Amino acid sequence: MYSLIVFLPFLGSVIAGLLSLGNRDRMAEIVTVSGLLLSLLFSVLAFAEVALGGATVTVDLGRWISSGGFDAKWSLRFDTLTAVMLIVVTGVSSMVHIYSIGYMSHDNARARFMSYLSLFTFAMLMLVTADNLVQLFFGWEGVGVASYLLIGFWYRKESAHTAAMKAFVVNRVGDFGFALGILAVYALFGSVQFDDIFAKASQFVGTEITFLGASLPALEVIGILLFIGAMGKSAQLGLHTWLPDAMEGPTPVSALIHAATMVTAGVFMICRLSPLMEYAPFALDVVTVVGALTAIFAATVGMTQFDIKRVIAYSTCSQLGYMFFAAGVSAYPAAMFHLTTHAFFKALLFLGAGSVIHAMSDEQDLRKMGGIWKQIPVTYAMMWIGSLALAGFPFFAGFYSKDMILEAAFAAHSSTGTIAFWLGCAAAFLTAFYSWRLLIMAFHGTPRASAEVMAHVHESPRVMTLPLLVLSVGAIFSGWLGYELFVGDNMKQFWGSSIFILPTNMAMENAHHVPNWVKLLPIALAASGVALAVLFYSVMTSMPAWSAQPSGQSTSCFTINGILTSCMMPSLLSQPFGWVQCYGSVATATQLTDLALMVCRRLSIVFLDFVRGSKPALCSITPLPC
Repeated sequence: MYSLIVFLPFLGSVIAGLLSLGNRDRMAEIVTVSGLLLSLLFSVLAFAEVALGGATVTVDLGRWISSGGFDAKWSLRFDTLTAVMLIVVTGVSSMVHIYSIGYMSHDNARARFMSYLSLFTFAMLMLVTADNLVQLFFGWEGVGVASYLLIGFWYRKESAHTAAMKAFVVNRVGDFGFALGILAVYALFGSVQFDDIFAKASQFVGTEITFLGASLPALEVIGILLFIGAMGKSAQLGLHTWLPDAMEGPTPVSALIHAATMVTAGVFMICRLSPLMEYAPFALDVVTVVGALTAIFAATVGMTQFDIKRVIAYSTCSQLGYMFFAAGVSAYPAAMFHLTTHAFFKALLFLGAGSVIHAMSDEQDLRKMGGIWKQIPVTYAMMWIGSLALAGFPFFAGFYSKDMILEAAFAAHSSTGTIAFWLGCAAAFLTAFYSWRLLIMAFHGTPRASAEVMAHVHESPRVMTLPLLVLSVGAIFSGWLGYELFVGDNMKQFWGSSIFILPTNMAMENAHHVPNWVKLLPIALAASGVALAVLFYSVMTSMPAWSAQPSGQSTSCFTINGILTSCMMPSLLSQPFGWVQCYGSVATATQLTDLALMVCRRLSIVFLDFVRGSKPALCSITPLPC
């Protein structure tokens, strides 16, 4: 049964690939969906036996690499951490497979698409069941290849091909760090097997390793190198630029890869390596700070996007930041809890956005939508459920998991934890704002689409709405059902040895005893974000244009285009001192420095004016050239 969980999607992928040669699309859909549903069924049984029953299962498939003292086996590891990921991966993937039958019904290469989906699922399952770092790296690279195929599925479309290549290249940067981390682990521990590494980790505290000509703490270097790999795969600040562009792929790809599976691989890896990371406190501080900065950065960019899928993509980037800073303060159970709940409501939002795009004749621009909620009531209701869960409103899934992360960050009683708490609270406000901005612009107000498009607005077929209904159940109830097991009184018994936390790291224990204001603040901020969005986009509809107009093109250059990072990062990686292309304009390194100084000066002027009580100088700033 355990082996079938992993290999049924692979078998379905191979058969669907062969069927694509004869254009037998319907048979390919039946084979791949059947394989995923069976894999989901077996995953549920495995969860009951492993996670709830407390058993740990290892399936030895055979020897893989044996060279000198190096030995790597093909083994499937099933513990609580794996069992949780199996439910997430197979659950979301099976719903995406079913949804794709309707969404891709007019495509002439459906069999190939279904084959790619199942191939990706197989690679992800290999990743989460890995028993050693080399096997994990195999699954890691497998999801990278499959994501390249899926993002560039419409390969005749130039933007899709470019986005696929960008995702592949940016992830290679992170994977280089990951590979160095694996080599460092083998050099230090003499093994890549998880059990060997975890058993010896405490023995190497204080051990130094020579890296880049300097003698540095070995476990800290390993922790940071492995985290660099996680940054690429999970789109953290600096290596996040591929994620928004990856929306060029079909919408089901976004729901599968960019909501519940590949982008969460980095979070899973950090939690899997908790017995190692716990002895690298500086590396954990780096994880915390990068995660917190990503959470707030992506939220600020998301609130200015107009592509409905890009809004949700930046939201994913922001939520991944929450998961990372939870892991950084040693709240691994909270990180996994949010990973699980987020999978349901973010997949729901992506597939719901796909249903909107389907209804609007493939239109993705929020400025060309509006006034359609009565025509697509099921999709509208599903988007409301997903948004309520994302914003963290009481009794929806995100309320339990995201608030636990913020409480754990506060309870860590560390400088990095405090920074993460306040940035996370600010991101919670912005999350609610851009979620309701999306709802209002997409569904309410006066229709902004052409009469021809509005005449064809219709609800999606049942094969697309049924997966939405299933995911909505998870978006509503997964937080309430999983709270006690994941982060409550039964937490230690549930996770067992799959997660390790040093007795001195008390964030999870203290999170249940924080002041009431810490628990109420995220709810108040979410409500305030919704109120501001309603004010801007329903009551005083001229406010968004007015607030953006004074800063002119600088708003476009800094916020809408991702604060220059989308154009800066590739150039910094390839030509650190050369030219930087910024969406059609070109700036030298010196000009960028001048630009940064100008921004700092202007922000200081705004602050001084605010202190003096006068009108902020930002309102009279002339546009910056971009």
